[in-house]
Amino acid sequence: MDGDLTTGHLARASHGFVRMGGQYEYRMLTISPATSGNDARQMLTDEAEYGRWELARTRLYAGGERRVWLRRKIIRVRSTFEDDDED
Repeated sequence: MDGDLTTGHLARASHGFVRMGGQYEYRMLTISPATSGNDARQMLTDEAEYGRWELARTRLYAGGERRVWLRRKIIRVRSTFEDDDED
């Protein structure tokens, strides 16, 4: 890939992730104008396939830079252990 891909930050969350509404987490990617359409598509396909991200929004700017917002469902795991206070 001859282009450049950077992960941006939304709000004040670390690693480019933010939880919104308690249902999805979002990730913003910035794709440089030097990245070909095929390379950008491959990067997004990899994110979707291996990271379970889905496309939420895309923006194409005048200089050719693309910003892509990905989202994935937040899965909350509940403990299956019960508190046994009786000894």
